[in-house]
Amino acid sequence: MYYLYKTQGTCSSHIELQVAEGIVREVHFWGGCNGNLQGLSRLVENMPVEEVIRRLEGIRCGGRPTSCPDQLCCALKEIKAHT
Repeated sequence: MYYLYKTQGTCSSHIELQVAEGIVREVHFWGGCNGNLQGLSRLVENMPVEEVIRRLEGIRCGGRPTSCPDQLCCALKEIKAHT
């Protein structure tokens, strides 16, 4: 299923992702650091949701309390809560 998540506190504005059977299938960030976010997206594709959360949750960007990887975890947690 496809999901659209509005990020908070990051340069990216949204994350579009597909999750199927507990596996992250696709991830696309809108805005933010294009090259880094393309790399992040490719790294987590076909990875279990729990593994992505375990590896990326809590990462901060500069002095901000969150980051694009952390916001991806927020999106995945929200998806898990509704499935």
